Amino acid sequence: MLLVAILVLAAGTYTIRLSGVLLRDRLELSEPVQRLLPMAAAALLAALAGTAALMAGSEFAGFARPAGVLVGALLAWRKAPFVIVVVAAAAVAALLRLAGLP
Repeated sequence: MLLVAILVLAAGTYTIRLSGVLLRDRLELSEPVQRLLPMAAAALLAALAGTAALMAGSEFAGFARPAGVLVGALLAWRKAPFVIVVVAAAAVAALLRLAGLP
């Protein structure tokens, strides 16, 4: 049963992606919609990042995770190397959890 569900979902995903390629030339979007699409993608990415940073399931993740994300975002904004961003964010979250913050 699980294999059938996986195959159905895989076929649906493939169909959706293929329809975008096949219908690209047939679909005509207005100028305002074309201008809004990149901003919609950025807003969706920001919402996903915010949710992942603040929530653990349906509960608040505590203060350590958002603090680590904030440090990582600050370092990325200052153009630090990616490895430094990840290690510093993880270290801040780990040290805050070690100190007793949830």
